[in-house]
Amino acid sequence: MSRRDNFDGRNVDWMTFTLYLALVVVGWLMIYAVGYNPQDPKSIFDLDTQVGKQTLFIGASFIVLFFTSIIDWKFWRTFAYVIYAIGMLALIGVLFFGKEVKGATSWYSLGSFGLQPSEFAKFATNVAMAAFLSTFNTDIRNFRSQLTAFGLFILPIILILLQPDAGSAMVFMSFLVVLYRDGLSANLYIVGFAAATLLILGLVYPPLTIILGLLLICILLLMFNQKNRIYWMISFVVLLAASMFMANQEFLLGTLAINTAICLALMAIAWRQRKSGLVVRMLILLFIGSTLVYSANFTFNNVLEPHQQDRINVWLRPSKCDPQGPLYNVLQSKMTIGSGGFQGKGFLEGTMTKLNYVPEQSTDFIFCTIGEEQGFIGTFGIISLIMLFLYRIVILAERQRSDFSRYYAYGVAGILFVHFFVNIGMTMGLVPIIGIPLPFISYGGSSILGFTLLIGVLLKLDSNRFTA
Repeated sequence: MSRRDNFDGRNVDWMTFTLYLALVVVGWLMIYAVGYNPQDPKSIFDLDTQVGKQTLFIGASFIVLFFTSIIDWKFWRTFAYVIYAIGMLALIGVLFFGKEVKGATSWYSLGSFGLQPSEFAKFATNVAMAAFLSTFNTDIRNFRSQLTAFGLFILPIILILLQPDAGSAMVFMSFLVVLYRDGLSANLYIVGFAAATLLILGLVYPPLTIILGLLLICILLLMFNQKNRIYWMISFVVLLAASMFMANQEFLLGTLAINTAICLALMAIAWRQRKSGLVVRMLILLFIGSTLVYSANFTFNNVLEPHQQDRINVWLRPSKCDPQGPLYNVLQSKMTIGSGGFQGKGFLEGTMTKLNYVPEQSTDFIFCTIGEEQGFIGTFGIISLIMLFLYRIVILAERQRSDFSRYYAYGVAGILFVHFFVNIGMTMGLVPIIGIPLPFISYGGSSILGFTLLIGVLLKLDSNRFTA
């Protein structure tokens, strides 16, 4: 390692480091608040308590930061695939030698501690993705490059789903952010978003209702491509109103038949006008859309286990859930956050937190503690801090001269964004309860060590951006 690569505090982005440190401190305080008992005070270094263990984890994180600061920044690019292979082997090994916790074999048992390899697999996948995309012969517009890039993050998804841990697996979809930044066609994202929307709708509404909507969309597009567009649009508005009225009067099959006939007639007109491409696209839309809708409906009713159905119902159809059953966690979470009001009850004054109304209070639902004790002001402040942190990482990404560093930085931003969005949204009932931590704030050694490793390497790469 040359003197140029040695640690130089003048090159470190201290703003990013300060934001990281602020989130860690907030997390430690909230974990302390969750376990605080004035009748039985414990030392912050007592390893029998969560705050004691988290203090140890934070100390270990600072050691990680130290080592990432002194390791040559070229190391991560050179050994990226080796790191990835080790990460994948760790995921495979946990399936055979791991400890089962709450139905998932996701942990290696190390005495009274546990190690979750999926948290470190995010880092391993990120360096491998950055290394691959920065290779001179990689062109993400090429199908072969796309196949390799997708394979890099789909492999850990499969291995983690086998544990099974759907929440951690979903985080790896964040690498689509990196691929988009590298030039992957936006059309693929539009198609993917449309497919996901149809799958979600298929879980909530009867398939025939959604197919009626698809027919109306096709009719709208076919009419829009005709001459005298204004008259066709007026006709569509009339058709839409009539279809909604008939469907509400439980004449759904008749409405479907009428709209199918109209759609076929418009396709015939378009075909005679030599607009065969438009007709083909409409047929593909109807076929694939109908397939996705029926697949989602069949999977929900015939494949998913009852507890998996409950999770989806809690998210999409809470009115169908028992408030004392599957809906209990979300209701208690919302009540806890709402009970804080504007200013909050004050640090260590969270009554619902102390009485354990919300499960997993120090991990998945730690945002509830922030809401109860710090109120709207505190939650707004934390979310603002998070957004500023993500914004700063994007700034770091854009100023990198090295392609590897840029892709790595965007990978960090994507991973953290998914974690922040899903965890906070989960506590508010906006996304399904899938159990992923709030970065740097939730209790957990693997979590804070994994996220610190991501940030430590980012700071090292950024500090050497002029020599990359």
